[in-house]
Order: sequence, then structure tokens, then C-alpha cells
Amino acid sequence: MTALSNLSSRAFAIETTDLTKAFGGRNVVDSVSLRVPLGSIYGFLGPNGSGKTTTIRMILGLVFPDQGEISLLGVKDPRLRRQQLSRLGAVVEGPGFYPYLSGFDNLKRFAQIAYPAQKLLDPATARIGMNAVSAALEKVGLLDARNKKYRAYSLGMKQRLAIAAALLWPRELLVLDEPTNGLDPQGIVEVRELLTGLRSQGMTIFISSHILSEVEMICSDVAVMRDGKLLFQGTTQAFRGSLGEQFYLETTDTGLAKTILLRLELADPSSINIEHDRLSAKLTTNEIEKVVAALVNGGVGVRSVGKSAHSLEEAFVNLTGRSGHAR
Repeated sequence: MTALSNLSSRAFAIETTDLTKAFGGRNVVDSVSLRVPLGSIYGFLGPNGSGKTTTIRMILGLVFPDQGEISLLGVKDPRLRRQQLSRLGAVVEGPGFYPYLSGFDNLKRFAQIAYPAQKLLDPATARIGMNAVSAALEKVGLLDARNKKYRAYSLGMKQRLAIAAALLWPRELLVLDEPTNGLDPQGIVEVRELLTGLRSQGMTIFISSHILSEVEMICSDVAVMRDGKLLFQGTTQAFRGSLGEQFYLETTDTGLAKTILLRLELADPSSINIEHDRLSAKLTTNEIEKVVAALVNGGVGVRSVGKSAHSLEEAFVNLTGRSGHAR
């Protein structure tokens, strides 16, 4: 199930066509065609062993595909990929920072090491200096902590410094692998605010994550992989709505309400769920008024009623058959 209709008129920051990679005679990535819209925060989801990491490594040029094409920021020619990579920042496993250096000095060191390679890519952006380091720190909200030792940084600050290293040069696309992994709630909020702020400045952000609640909050688009295959891609709203809308009812007569819904075949029997005074179900009709009238006429006292879409986690579990974290 791949939703492409809502992508047809959009321009893409990342586009892959039939991307395939085999290890040990098995396709760990099998004909994957991703479409990452420009200006989106794109959530890349899948259980352990789904092929996400290998796909990311192929996009970044760290692994060569056995088959398929990759387009970055509109350029497909492999001979120009190196130039395109200069427009892309990535945090895959996080750079190794020196614990005894400050955040500023760590970024300065990082810039000095990366300078020769950056000069080869694009001389116009190679003039990295102290202003660029300060600008990167300011962009991730660490300018006030620039003189603080890295070892004294919180986990959220360390992750933001890694993102700052990816933003030392002008970037149009940011690829992040598990950017909130291991962070406490405050750290998660810090990274979330940073990413939404970068998107508001026009950057496209591609995130691999297993924290589905966070993906649901910040991602405009999602893709789901399992066993090397792409099962879904489209807007987050479309993915949440893929199971249909849920009807919910608050009443003290949940048992009677369930009996009436089943007798009149107004709801899918397998979808009915009761928790305390709340009943939820997938209706067989979109006429809530008809359902409420049937319940009231049957003696059910209705306190409140409405519709709500399924959560991202419910849609993920339904599609992949996996519960728990999506890794």
C-alpha cells in the first residue's frame, strides 16, 4: 500500500527509483522508490531489519546500490552526486566530539578537519571561519553555551551540537538517524523545536526514528518499510486515516450501546473497544446522526459523541504487524 497520488504534484528533495541492495544473497532493500517532498519533515519508519539504515547509507553515498537510481535535490547524474552532497547535512552516528573542549572549540576543530574536503566540493562555501561556527551554534540554540565543556552538555545539547556540525555550511537537506534516541523529555522537546524551526526556514528534513509519538507531532510525511519493501508513503494525515475514522461515544450504558450497534450492524464487531464509560468503534455508516438516534431510541444515555482518526502507532502496527518501537 503506497500512497503516491498526493505526491504527484510535489517537487522532491530525495527521489529513489527501484533502489535495491543485497547482502548474503538476500535483498535487504528491495525496489524502494522514495519521494521526499521539498520543505517536508519526512519520517522514515520500520521495524528492526526493515532496511532503513541501508537505504539511508545508499542515499548518503556510503553504500552503493546494486540496482536503481538516486536523485538528490533534483540531480540524478552520479557524476554530480559529490557536488550535491555539499548541499546536504547528515547525522547518522554522530561525530566524535572531544569531551574536554567547549562546544565552540569542538565545532572549530570539526570545521578545520572538514575544510579541505569542503573546498573541493564548493570553493564558494569553503571560507569557514569563526562567524560560521557561531552562526551554526546560534541556529541550534547553543550560542550561550559555546564556552561550556562538551562533557557538561546534556544529551539534548550534545545532539544539537551534532546537528550544528552538519549545518556549518549552507544546507538545503538534513538527514538524521534517530535524532531523539536516548534523550530525556526535555532533550526531545529541544530537538523537536530545533527541527520545526529549521523547516520553517525552508530546509527539508529526513528523519529515521522509532519514537512514533514524536514522528506524529512533527512529520508532515511518512514512509514505512518492512523486510526491505516500502509499504506506505504519503502524508502523515493520510497514514493515520488509512484505517478509517473511529466513532467514539461516552455513556454509562456502554454494554447496551454495544448490543444495539451489533444488532443493527452499525459497527464492525472486531473494532468495538470499551474503556470505562467510553466506547469506540469503526462504523459501517458515515451518518453519525443515524447511529446516535438508534442508541437514544434504544435507551442509551449519550453524554458526548464524535469522530477521531487512528493514531500513527495504530496505523503502524496494523501495517507492519509489529507492536512496540519501530526501529
